[in-house]
Amino acid sequence: MGGDSAAINRAGWDERAPAHAASVDYGVARFADDPDHISDVVRFDLPLLGEVAGLRGVHLQCHIGTDTVSLARLGVRMTGLDFSPASLAEARRVAALAGAAVDFVEADVYDAVDVLGRAAFDLVFTGVGALCWLPDIRRWAEVVAGLLRPGGRLFLREGHPVLWSLADARPDGLLVVEYPYFERPEPTVFEEEGTYVETTATFAHNVTHEWNHGLGEIVTALLDAGLDVTALVEHDSVPWEALPGQMERLDGGEWRLADRPWRLPHSYTLQARRSGDEGVTEDV
Repeated sequence: MGGDSAAINRAGWDERAPAHAASVDYGVARFADDPDHISDVVRFDLPLLGEVAGLRGVHLQCHIGTDTVSLARLGVRMTGLDFSPASLAEARRVAALAGAAVDFVEADVYDAVDVLGRAAFDLVFTGVGALCWLPDIRRWAEVVAGLLRPGGRLFLREGHPVLWSLADARPDGLLVVEYPYFERPEPTVFEEEGTYVETTATFAHNVTHEWNHGLGEIVTALLDAGLDVTALVEHDSVPWEALPGQMERLDGGEWRLADRPWRLPHSYTLQARRSGDEGVTEDV
């Protein structure tokens, strides 16, 4: 990630991580109270994720680790990677509360292969709200391919690039395309005082640099990196109130457009496999 943009975004995440961990939205306490608890995001993923017990996995851009710990509870030997030290401090606390053995590593996602090792993982997991922080989707795809063993799998659920391109909710309810759909060299700069969870905390670092990536750009980047795309499913819900005032909350922590939700792809799940032998190889 560009140095200035990375520093700007890291400052925002460092400041917000404690508020996120303290919010009811992440439900950190439930990991201590219920040994079977997993995050709403991973619970949504279960029908497509399938059997993962025994795999070695890495969660890129893991933030405070609730999804990482949830995957560990499904039997995956998990590593979480994030560039925010404050986020990782909370992630380690979540793992301790849950009694989960997870390794958390501080690094930029683009440095993941150098830090974690090449062809070291059976599963690369990337959750909602991750790709928008990355300026170069092709470089990200090369990282994913580098981390995976032959036959290893990428599992990605993300906000849909159409959703990311929409203007904030309008009083008239219209959906208006305001921001780039395709990747642009320069970031879209936002300044917002709050955050996406319920909190009374106030923040000083409110500027973010973000990038969108079209669905075709993401698929093509993965194909060019040597991965075979095996599944692509678009969903009519997303796990946060992306358009405040225009969405309704569903069971399981999901939100969708209240008025004719079929107009909008809210999120998508993409799976891809690294070409090569289908069996799991030994650690390298």
